[in-house]
Amino acid sequence: MAMAMACTGTWGRVMQVQSYRGGSLARADASGVKDPVTGTSTPEGDALLERVKSKTGAKSPHAPAIYTPTPTRRDTRTPHSGYHYDGTSRRFFEGWYFKVSIPEAKQSFAWMYSVEDPGTALNAGGNPLGDLFPSVTFPGVGAQIMGADDKYLWQMDDNVAPFWGSRHELALGHTFTSKGRVSPPKREVNPKEFLNRVDEGFQVTPTWHQGFLRDNGRTDYVETVPTARWEYSTKPIYGWGNKGAEQKATAGWLAALPVFEPHWQICMAGGLSTGWIEWGDERYEFEDAPSYSEKNWGGSFPLKWFWVQCNVFDGVEGEVALTAGGGRRGLPFLPGQTEEVALVGVHYAGKFYEFVPWQGNVEWEVTPWGSWKMFAQQDNYEVSLEATADTPGCILRAPTSDMGLVPFCKDTFAGKLKLKIWERRSGVRGQVILDATSDMCALEVGGGPWYSTWKKKARVQEPLQSLLRYSVDVESIFNPIPQLKPPGL
Repeated sequence: MAMAMACTGTWGRVMQVQSYRGGSLARADASGVKDPVTGTSTPEGDALLERVKSKTGAKSPHAPAIYTPTPTRRDTRTPHSGYHYDGTSRRFFEGWYFKVSIPEAKQSFAWMYSVEDPGTALNAGGNPLGDLFPSVTFPGVGAQIMGADDKYLWQMDDNVAPFWGSRHELALGHTFTSKGRVSPPKREVNPKEFLNRVDEGFQVTPTWHQGFLRDNGRTDYVETVPTARWEYSTKPIYGWGNKGAEQKATAGWLAALPVFEPHWQICMAGGLSTGWIEWGDERYEFEDAPSYSEKNWGGSFPLKWFWVQCNVFDGVEGEVALTAGGGRRGLPFLPGQTEEVALVGVHYAGKFYEFVPWQGNVEWEVTPWGSWKMFAQQDNYEVSLEATADTPGCILRAPTSDMGLVPFCKDTFAGKLKLKIWERRSGVRGQVILDATSDMCALEVGGGPWYSTWKKKARVQEPLQSLLRYSVDVESIFNPIPQLKPPGL
């Protein structure tokens, strides 16, 4: 089903159940009646469905969340899907972001997972790169959720040992509390096994996401929820590139080298998710809801940044997904040097419209909070976006170089967006390709300082800009020697 159809009210189905709690939710899927592995009915699910119906009179969505193991080969797999930790003790973080939007409820949910300094206790002598990035360390695993009505949940674990991440695939998990004396999983497991072994924790793959988290009570500046539980499956539609083609590294082929601080990769620009989310005392069930995922890795987040992301649009035929952002990032091999860069990526009707500073012009004008404007052009296309926010936003945590995971950015899911793409012919603007709006755009500003409007034109420093213009398939280089393939690639 086309993504844009969600915005006109025909995409999928959702049921919101108010003020409902039930212990059997951990064993039920989106419809409340299906086994998450086989799709067959379970006694617990049948009982749950009857309780839900008795409270709401509503019918559950028809399609359950069905688990399928991560396939060996995926058409939408992007470079840098895996976990990039290289075994050294240098300052390191990796963070993942997964979002589901429910147009009918006008709500979105985002899960933000991060692991920091997993190698603090290791000797970096085995890898000379470890000595190039001396820093204080903050070992830990964080799980944040920003959910309905901009409410928030945060759980933190100083013990990194239970965390696991696939070396070359988008799969990760962590156990905050295991069940009894059972050992926590260290790889992807089927949902039943996860529920039997994990009391509090999560696992996520390109096609499956489940978990249970409990807020740690250490956030006093935003409204929190005590618990969250969820299970949903995902059908990836877009990676980062044209549909059916090789997918791209978001920051170009140089992202395979430690030349940026941090790195950024959109893993799934757009997908369709089916399942349920229990958010405090509310329950949301959905089918074919627009979803998204991305990641960052390095020593810390940028010094200052902004971000715009949307999968829910009004009045558009076809599948649409927008991701844009920019920031002031460090250049580890040029000590003390930074650069201000940005990009815009739009997937529409199977085609990828990419606007990056090594192929054209990218400009932005972003206020400390409330207004995001970008304009970009390349040889064949132009893009313009304007977004606004009239909500106060939700303050989120992000990895920093000198304080670890601390409040460092502000987000909203209720941004209003205008997006437009034109053809360019002989340097002249031509016909309109896309003209779309949304009132469910995700917006963010982070880092700082944000004393005034940030107005810039992206500029990649040399020789990086010239190098990025070359087309290099880094993964193919390592195909004959997979044992030498760097982690994460």
